[in-house]
Amino acid sequence: MLRVGLTGGIGSGKSTVARLLAANGAVVIDADKLAREVLEPGSEGLAEVVEAFGEDVLNTDGTLDRAALAAKAFATEEARQTLNGITHPRIGALTGQRMAEAPADAVVVHDIPLLVERDIAAVYHLVIVVYADEETRLERLVGSRGMDRQDAGNRIAAQATDEQRRAVADVWLDNSGEVPDVTNLWDRLVGFEKNVRTQTYASGSPIVVPYDERWPAQARRIARRIGLAAGGRHVEHIGSTSVPGLAAKDVLDFQLAVEDMETADGLREALAQAGFPYVGPLEDTPRGEGDWSKRVHASADPGRRVNLHLRVQDGPGWRWAVDFRDWLRADAQAREEYAALKLELSQRFAADSTGFAYGDAKEPWMEQATKRVLAYRGGQES
Repeated sequence: MLRVGLTGGIGSGKSTVARLLAANGAVVIDADKLAREVLEPGSEGLAEVVEAFGEDVLNTDGTLDRAALAAKAFATEEARQTLNGITHPRIGALTGQRMAEAPADAVVVHDIPLLVERDIAAVYHLVIVVYADEETRLERLVGSRGMDRQDAGNRIAAQATDEQRRAVADVWLDNSGEVPDVTNLWDRLVGFEKNVRTQTYASGSPIVVPYDERWPAQARRIARRIGLAAGGRHVEHIGSTSVPGLAAKDVLDFQLAVEDMETADGLREALAQAGFPYVGPLEDTPRGEGDWSKRVHASADPGRRVNLHLRVQDGPGWRWAVDFRDWLRADAQAREEYAALKLELSQRFAADSTGFAYGDAKEPWMEQATKRVLAYRGGQES
C-alpha cells in the first residue's frame, strides 16, 4: 500500500485533484467527510461537543449547527483546542480504519486540508500539494461557495502559507488555470506502490546533471521520513547533492546513524515499508583503520532516487562521508576537479545501470583525494 498525502489551501481545487486520482483508481480518504461523520446525530463525538459547547450548537432536528459551533469553537484558542480534543482522536481512528480496509495494493490518497498545520507530512510516502494563487482562490470561494470576500480572505490567511506548503511538497500541482493533468503523476504512484509492495528499488544510469537548487529542500523532506521510520535516529544528507554548486547524479544520498549492524538489520522492515527497500550488506572502500561495514537501502519511488547508507555513528565510514562532503563544500578547486571527473565518467559509463563501473572508475581520484580530506579535517580540529 502507498500512503499519499493530498493537501492545499481552501479554494485551491484540492477536491478536484482527489476526484481525478480516484477516477484513475486511487482509494481516497476525505478528512472533511470523516470530520462530519464523527459528529453525526447519535454519535459519542456529537454528545461530547454538546456537553462542551451547549445545546444551542444543535439544529432543531438534532443535527449539528456548524455555524453555531464555529462561532463558539473559534472564539478562543482554548475553545478551539477543546473541539480538536474531541474530534481529532476520532478522525484519526477512523482514518486508520479506512486505511486498514483498503486493498494491499492500493494507492491511498488522504485528502487532508491541515496536513501542514498538523506537521504530519513525514508519515506519507509522498505529499501532493495543490496550488492556486490567492486571487483565484478568492474568486472561487466567493463565486462558487457564496462566501463573503472578507471571510474568504480571513480563512486563507488563517491557513498555512504557500512557502510552508512548498516545503513539504514532493509534488506541486498548479491549479490556478486549467485543471492539471495527473496522468504522469498516477503512473509514478502506481510504480511507487508496486515497488514498496515488492521491495524493489529504483535504479538508472549514472547521468551527471548541473546542481539543482531544489535538492536541499527535497533532502530535508526525505530525511524526516527516514528519521521517523527509524524511530527518530539521526540522518545526514551526504554525497554530491549535499554540496552546493556541485554537478551530480540526481540521486540523494543519506546516512542513518546506528549503534551497530545488528541495529541496522533490525530497521530493515520499517525502512522498507516507509519506501526504502533493502539493497544489501556492503563495505565502504576502507580509507584507514576500523570497520567499514554498512547496510544499504534505496528509494522505491521512481520519481526520486535515493541511496541510504546505515553506518555506525562516528565510525570511520560515517566520519569519512561527513569529512568528504565538508571538504568539497570548502574547496572550490576540489569541486571543479570532482565535477569534471564525474561528468567524463558518466558519459563513458552511460549504459551501466548499476553504477558500479562508474564508482570503480572514480577510485584512483578518490585515493588521491584522501590525503587532502585528512589534511582538511586536521585543520578543522586544530
